[in-house]
Amino acid sequence: MGQDASLEIKCVIFDCDGVLVDSVSSWKTLHDHFGTDNSVNLTRFINGELTDVEFMRSDIQMWKEKGTPIYKDELFRAYSGVKLMHGARELVAELKEKGIFVAIVSAGVDIFVSSIAAMLKADDWIANGFLFNDDDTLSDEGICRLHASKKNLIIEKIIKMHDFSPANCVSVGDSEMDLSMQVEGSGFIGFNPSRESSYSAFTEAGVPIIEEKNLLLLRSHLGLE
Repeated sequence: MGQDASLEIKCVIFDCDGVLVDSVSSWKTLHDHFGTDNSVNLTRFINGELTDVEFMRSDIQMWKEKGTPIYKDELFRAYSGVKLMHGARELVAELKEKGIFVAIVSAGVDIFVSSIAAMLKADDWIANGFLFNDDDTLSDEGICRLHASKKNLIIEKIIKMHDFSPANCVSVGDSEMDLSMQVEGSGFIGFNPSRESSYSAFTEAGVPIIEEKNLLLLRSHLGLE
């Protein structure tokens, strides 16, 4: 369900890829950079056939097959063309101006998500990412700090840490896996559904859906109008 407009919102938690940035996936951005395609394993991952760690490992293996070593600087450069979603800067600034806690909970890449969090001055963030060797080359393993389909575990920690009530919290995501962000009693908004299956899942869950790539359209759902 969506959020009761009469409730005061104290915390908004955003997914990053496809929500705060106009890019489907920070992992896919790297696939585009290296000229690789992991769509088969993506489907397996969404279907629960691969764990987060196995999926990350398969990504890294594909990139390394294109030529090793891969340096951290090259990964940073791969993200240079990714842009913020329309309205991201304005919406987050307005939320923070009203004293609302803003967090980013993403299964995307930490070196990218951290830069977005800093740019938007988010209060907190978490993402998965990479392990680098001493010479700044990419290792074979990823770092799994959260499971894409179990974001509720992170959000429950945020709520407890800051003594929020779930009823005063809203999450925003673009995929069916992001529905795990909606802990019991909290709100959820489906934004810019990344796939037809995402749209169907949002519809079935009965949550508000914003299809246009404009985060300012969330204002009425977040008590800003």
